[in-house]
Amino acid sequence: MPYELLIALRYLTARRKQAFISVISAISVLGVVVGVMALMVALGLMTGLQRQIRTNILGTTAHVSLFRSRGEGFDDYRQVVARSRRLPHVLGAAPAVYGKGIVKSPAGSALATFKGIAPAEERTVTSIGSQVEGGSLEALAAAASDGPPPILLGRELASQIGVGVGDVVSILSPNGRLSPMGVLPRVTKFKVAGLVKSGLYEFDVGWAYMPFATAQRLFAEGDRATLVELRIDDIYAVRRVTREVLDALGEGYLASNWIDLNQSLFSALWLEKMAIGITIGLIVMVAALNIVATLILMVMEKHQDIAILVSMGASRGAVTRIFMLQGTIIGAAGTAAGAVLGWAACQVLDRFRLLRVPEDVYQISYVPFTLLPGDAAVVVLGALLICFLATVHPARGAARLDPAEALRYE
Repeated sequence: MPYELLIALRYLTARRKQAFISVISAISVLGVVVGVMALMVALGLMTGLQRQIRTNILGTTAHVSLFRSRGEGFDDYRQVVARSRRLPHVLGAAPAVYGKGIVKSPAGSALATFKGIAPAEERTVTSIGSQVEGGSLEALAAAASDGPPPILLGRELASQIGVGVGDVVSILSPNGRLSPMGVLPRVTKFKVAGLVKSGLYEFDVGWAYMPFATAQRLFAEGDRATLVELRIDDIYAVRRVTREVLDALGEGYLASNWIDLNQSLFSALWLEKMAIGITIGLIVMVAALNIVATLILMVMEKHQDIAILVSMGASRGAVTRIFMLQGTIIGAAGTAAGAVLGWAACQVLDRFRLLRVPEDVYQISYVPFTLLPGDAAVVVLGALLICFLATVHPARGAARLDPAEALRYE
């Protein structure tokens, strides 16, 4: 073991009359521990929030939505679905009919967005089938012949109008019928076949799902689809795949994708992550200042030892290395302990869902913590670099110490 490292370790574990130096060193280690731990927890929080919101959005909406360039519905949606499924990178395709209306019950009413779906095809595009409570997505395929057609309501929407599974609701469609008194809204009764809990408050409070053919009668006015939705194999290559799909389909089609539709949301989350990371990262900077103060005090305390080492033949570089090693050991110990505690805190907070948030604001009920290996590596390497740089000035000051001056009055 190099003698510089032995001396650095001895100085860090000084006892008796140098115990004050050991206390200052422990405080410096603690500062690094707190800084690294806080930064890891903050990054885990923001990453978990981003991932959970993205997962919920992609579970409820399609990766790519195709529509006609003139704003009219798809008369050829069957052909578009079949052609899209044969394209590379496309995992599934399904037609959908969208419409707005009012859902009413004896207990209340609410404005909702209705989506007409074919369950077998919808399962290849979204994860709505796994989100149904008290029923199943296949209930929409078995439309009742002697009663109201089935409908799936968002769980919060059902709670808002006071209905549950098995209750009957009325849907007021804006596509009304002509009567002697003018155009009257079309009223259709539906039986609630299940509730949908997507994890996104915006969808659970304002969306409902009905059979594809029923939605065509209410909103499409014919054998049409509003959109053709696609699921692809790489969510981050969605823009490239979208261009390939449009090229394959030819003119007359446009497309939107999940990134463009949610860009403002994820840009805001990314900005928050960076701002929080930089702000909490300042704690590591403060801990580095504690290391600077510790080494300066150490140099003042050990000036006689430094002079003796130089007199015995130790080089200026060796003296520099002694104090740089001392500061680096403080930083490494604090970083290692902070990294372990930060990772453990993220695991506990995520597993037991300890951080609850309002669903109507953040779209989710609790904050998951996901600490990426890349983020952890950046924090650890950054903390080590900051702590190392903090040792440079005090170590160079120790190397410049004049042994004759230090020993003159001894």
